[in-house]
Amino acid sequence: MRKSLRLLCLGLTLSAFSTGCSTGEANEETASNTTQAADTETGATNIPTGPIDKDLQPIKLPDGFRIDYYAKDVKNARSMAMSESGILFVGTRSNDKVFAVIDENQDGKADEVVEVASGLNSPNGVAIRNGDLYVAEINRVLKYPNIEQSFRNKPKYEVVNDQFPSDAHHGWKYIAFGPDDKLYVPVGAPCNICKSEKPIYASIARMNPDGTGLEVYAEGVRNTVGFAWHPDTKDLYFTDNGRDMLGDNMPPDELNRATKKGQHFGYPYCHAGTISDPEFGKQRDCSEFVQPVKNLSPHGAALGMKFYTGSMFPAEYKNTILIAEHGSWNRSSKIGYRLMQATTDGSGGVTEYKPFAEGWLQGEKDWGRPVDVLVMKDGSLLVSDDKNDAIYRITYTK
Repeated sequence: MRKSLRLLCLGLTLSAFSTGCSTGEANEETASNTTQAADTETGATNIPTGPIDKDLQPIKLPDGFRIDYYAKDVKNARSMAMSESGILFVGTRSNDKVFAVIDENQDGKADEVVEVASGLNSPNGVAIRNGDLYVAEINRVLKYPNIEQSFRNKPKYEVVNDQFPSDAHHGWKYIAFGPDDKLYVPVGAPCNICKSEKPIYASIARMNPDGTGLEVYAEGVRNTVGFAWHPDTKDLYFTDNGRDMLGDNMPPDELNRATKKGQHFGYPYCHAGTISDPEFGKQRDCSEFVQPVKNLSPHGAALGMKFYTGSMFPAEYKNTILIAEHGSWNRSSKIGYRLMQATTDGSGGVTEYKPFAEGWLQGEKDWGRPVDVLVMKDGSLLVSDDKNDAIYRITYTK
């Protein structure tokens, strides 16, 4: 009897050992082909391994970084907002749709793209607040309540505010909630260069979450399609696209900082802090306006921007600004089509502006146009591209 028991125990032990080994080998093989379980330095999960997609091999990044597809076939992917549970909502400009991008198994690659809404008027801007999805059309802002529970079922919307101008020229909007819990909504100039009697034009406005209390926060802003608040000072930083038809190198785009309500940033009188407009510059002097924190690439179309607040990237990236340059459309020699990095100092100024990811422009041929950036909870960076209809994910390992 004792001998039988010893044999039985030995058999069970060998069986368990064999099963454990075979499972470990299978898991090791799977991990080597897909992702690592975790990065011990950062605590980040789902770090891609293996070859980079051949489409993305032209993209140049600093050492230790890599870029992968997070999602493909997200038509005209523009502004992005992430829900609490990790559902990515994506607006469009030349499309009429809003999408939800879902990574169900949390492996760093989307499993599904769902059409949330259609028939909208250039729904470029998206924002999340208390589980509700806000969407900005050209002339109004909508709200889709409890979006995480309803996004698959063609949810109904509520009109938050429909009092915005209907001009298509610079009418598409980027939106975001500020530290004051107000929704910030820009209204671009309805032209290349003009002076409107309506103060809402060429401004960044803000309002309460229910649409009440609409007011102009910043003036003289020609066309911003990206802004964010400094993690420490809570100052509002925003990109602004310079006017056209003054040549290839005039004026540069701007990175501005608003420290309080009521500041004026120059348009249409002054560009880039020092360039007096040929038509309107005689009416007011450049010294009257808030100077840019940094002049950016001329006609590079600086759009979405975020402060890097994650822990995956090296420490020197903390609170740097990552800016998507969408790329020039009427410059004789193309510029932009890349991600730039702006390093800030203790006073909130910018000490350095340099490429972070580039390669969507090859010679004079562009195959992708970055639009917006978003820092994920694990510290990786998402990038939308409205030409390649894609969302990319940038990760870092030592």
